[in-house]
Amino acid sequence: MNPLRILAALLIPLALGAQSPGPASRPEAPVVFRGQTLFLVRTRVGSFLPEARAQAIGQRMEKLVSDPFQPLPPLQAVDQETATDLLCGEIILMTITEEDARAEGTTRQALAQQRIDAIQPVLLAQTWRAQLRNLAWSLLWILMVTSAALAVFWAVRRGIRRARSRLSEIPEGAFLRIRIQELDLVSASRMRFLALKGLTAVQGVLWGLLAYAYLSLLFSFFPATRGLASRLFHVILGPLSLGMQAVLAYLPSLVMLLLIALATRYLLKVVHLVFRGFQSGALKIPSFHAEWAEPTYRLLRVFVFAFALVVAFPYLPGAGSDAFKGVSIFFGLVFSLGSSGVVGNAVAGVLITYMRPFQVGDRIAVGETVGDVVEKSMLVTRVRTVKNVDVTIPNATLLGSQVHNYSANARSQGLILHSTVTIGYDAPWRTVHALLVEAACSTEGILPEPKPFVLQTSLDDFFVSYQINAYTDQVSRMAGIYSDLHANIQEKFNQAGVEIMSPHYRAERDGNQTTIPAQHLPETYVAPAFRVQRL
Repeated sequence: MNPLRILAALLIPLALGAQSPGPASRPEAPVVFRGQTLFLVRTRVGSFLPEARAQAIGQRMEKLVSDPFQPLPPLQAVDQETATDLLCGEIILMTITEEDARAEGTTRQALAQQRIDAIQPVLLAQTWRAQLRNLAWSLLWILMVTSAALAVFWAVRRGIRRARSRLSEIPEGAFLRIRIQELDLVSASRMRFLALKGLTAVQGVLWGLLAYAYLSLLFSFFPATRGLASRLFHVILGPLSLGMQAVLAYLPSLVMLLLIALATRYLLKVVHLVFRGFQSGALKIPSFHAEWAEPTYRLLRVFVFAFALVVAFPYLPGAGSDAFKGVSIFFGLVFSLGSSGVVGNAVAGVLITYMRPFQVGDRIAVGETVGDVVEKSMLVTRVRTVKNVDVTIPNATLLGSQVHNYSANARSQGLILHSTVTIGYDAPWRTVHALLVEAACSTEGILPEPKPFVLQTSLDDFFVSYQINAYTDQVSRMAGIYSDLHANIQEKFNQAGVEIMSPHYRAERDGNQTTIPAQHLPETYVAPAFRVQRL
């Protein structure tokens, strides 16, 4: 064998062995946390080089201390089949493999405890420092925000007060008002009132926004209260958010309903003002009586509401559902079955209103009820009798009965009161006429003009019926006037020596005392004796 080849075979392996890398030349990366080196990572895991593993561990540690007010869970080692995980709460801080343990010349469990001893004190120290620093900054920010909130609150309050004061100093005539003829639709005082209410509303909105912003900032300064603030605002704003979502989904129909409601509201306001003008006399239309204003407005209001309901019905929530239709049919059936009497009285009330058989305050007679009208509504009419008893008469009954109105012509022509007396044929009729007219003229409440007059209504078997007729304009005193008239008739006839034979009087004239009271007889009067004659 060639000696040169033998020498080369010996030297080449030595040279190659001297150039192979040793343990000291293997790659490694330090885990650095806020300028402090904790340990070295010497091996790779899969495609992750030691440097990438070290950076990932440092980033996870930064995440753990990012919220200093969040409690830091203790580190613990959890063994797997081929590795040991280092956990902090639910975060895997690092994974220790068999290669890591062999590179450090120890076991996985021992290396895991070494890493815990190196990391735990550093994390705790950084957490306390951050807590104190953040607490100081939070208190400073709270002081600044509270001062700013108080300043804004004071500025808003002062501004609203100044605006209110200046608005109150403006003369009432300077405000815009809306008028139709002599009727104020919106008066100047009403415009001033609306302006002051608008300032109050603006103040409330500004204070609400200020309180919302202040509380949001106040809770955000402390990480420990951020979750509480979030939950509180979720409790308050959660239902509002759901409601807003429902409103947004229903927005087109809601806008239409609001437009219908606003149009109906202001239409009724205008109609009410117009008919109030008719009632007060500020507005006049030929052949339209003032007492028609209120019932006409009520009737028109019903029609406006019914028309608005018909227009708005398709836009109501669930208007097309079967349940809504069933409920509508049920209420319609109940109304139609149970309101026949009500509808009849309402229709009769409308007819009575426009027929104008009487007004409130008139003295009327309906059947056996005589009294003054104290209330006239759509369904019933209330009459107060002369005995101060209130009688409620349904309008349907009133419409089907004869109504005697004593006050209709009493204001202009006077009401004729009449009473009948029966006098015997032996009394001259001219004397009886004169006595009846004299008794009527001496009665309080009887008008001197037109002059009272007498009618002879019948010539009966034993007497003549005389009817005295007299005018009065005091309808409310009918009962008292009748009583005084009858008393005066008795007084005048007694003074004149005329006997009142009412209703019947049977007597033998010879031997019987006269019916005239004793104080009106002569002092020499003696009752006659019976006369007996032989035939």
